[in-house]
Amino acid sequence: MVGVGTLVLGLTAAGSAPARAAASAAGPRGGNRATPLGEPGPNGFWYGTDSFTMTVSGSAPYSEPHIGGKYGGYIGMAGNWANWQHCGDKVAWSAADSAAANTDFNGYHLGVGTGVYWFMGGPGVDPHYNGTTTEAYAWGQQQASQTLSDIAGLRVTYPVIFADVELPGNAPGISPARDNGWTAVYTSPCSGKVSHSGIAKSVDRADFNGFFDEIAHNSSYAPGVYSSAPVWASIFGTGGYSHIRHTYEWTYVPDTSSLAHTPDGWCLRNTHTCAQFYGGVTSSDSNALMWQWSGGGGTFNGFGDFDQIDANRTPPPG
Repeated sequence: MVGVGTLVLGLTAAGSAPARAAASAAGPRGGNRATPLGEPGPNGFWYGTDSFTMTVSGSAPYSEPHIGGKYGGYIGMAGNWANWQHCGDKVAWSAADSAAANTDFNGYHLGVGTGVYWFMGGPGVDPHYNGTTTEAYAWGQQQASQTLSDIAGLRVTYPVIFADVELPGNAPGISPARDNGWTAVYTSPCSGKVSHSGIAKSVDRADFNGFFDEIAHNSSYAPGVYSSAPVWASIFGTGGYSHIRHTYEWTYVPDTSSLAHTPDGWCLRNTHTCAQFYGGVTSSDSNALMWQWSGGGGTFNGFGDFDQIDANRTPPPG
């Protein structure tokens, strides 16, 4: 998500955690604005960017930097668990790119405008961690509440708030915990020192469920998740706790450092490289929304993060 990493309703948080329904919760504004015929870009999709600033030059309506096509959206980090806990100083937000995306959306009926994500902390960086699903669920709720507080002053037009679930590795200023607290418990949120390894998948899932439920039931947005198949499985396994079959998803694998083959649909042109989703979701599912095809997961293209956004799957206004 932020170029530094390896970069979801169940019956109960502590149970087998079946997927949580995301079809009924939608956001404040949005709509299905497909790429107009005759304009450069992938038919039925929008090109976009996310996180740190990538210069969007020229005049409105704006074009996607470096690869052309209409600029169809910006997804920014609304907040970061580490910054919230006073042990990080970086929030990957670009006011300029958000403004450009919103200009295209509001002024020219192009794209999806601005969306947001929260860089999420696992149970292991909860200052009140006690190994229970009850506390983990509360920790997820608290993060969602902070997310809603953080976006109050932003002009968010995309109706899904994504929980960024990843294992960032060495990410100075972004996170002091290499795994964001999903696989190990830390002596304190900011210490970077592991107290002990191993967190039950039920506890990890309770954290995620708390975030999901708070967004779904106490906002006009729909909850979603940004992750990858390998990372998702490493945290939640492949059993019941991993299933998010009806949750809106944004994936970042596979990815490429080259901009030579841009996406057409869910695959890079003239290649066999196609978006892979997770938790039981495939690219043919209506809740597969976005693909960060270059710049995420530690890849470097020299510019930043590029995204493919399905225009026909944008959740309707709620």
